[in-house]
Amino acid sequence: MDTIFLEQVKVQTKLGVPEWERAVPQTVILDIEIGYDFSKACLSDAIEDTIDYGQVVARIRETLAEHSFKLVEALGEHVCQLILQEFKAQSVKLKVSKPGILPGLKALGIQLSRQQ
Repeated sequence: MDTIFLEQVKVQTKLGVPEWERAVPQTVILDIEIGYDFSKACLSDAIEDTIDYGQVVARIRETLAEHSFKLVEALGEHVCQLILQEFKAQSVKLKVSKPGILPGLKALGIQLSRQQ
């Protein structure tokens, strides 16, 4: 299986358990690996034969701007399912980081791995 990777994708969303934390959007950082068979695209050199990573990023930003999540885990699952379902990926590995949320911590977050 081949992989597209998108590193440190910054997105705005409402996230957190306390209501006050979800009152305004905050930045989360996504590292994404998308598994897909790119053999056809390698030969055709056509965007239609691969996953358009610009569309992936745009769609993630759009959906996270529209939704509010209490848990980083729920946000991560939402993003994984979006990529699997809308872009027909074979697999997704996702790291979600919330930077600077706790004193003395650069970031906290989760890593998920999902496949069809």
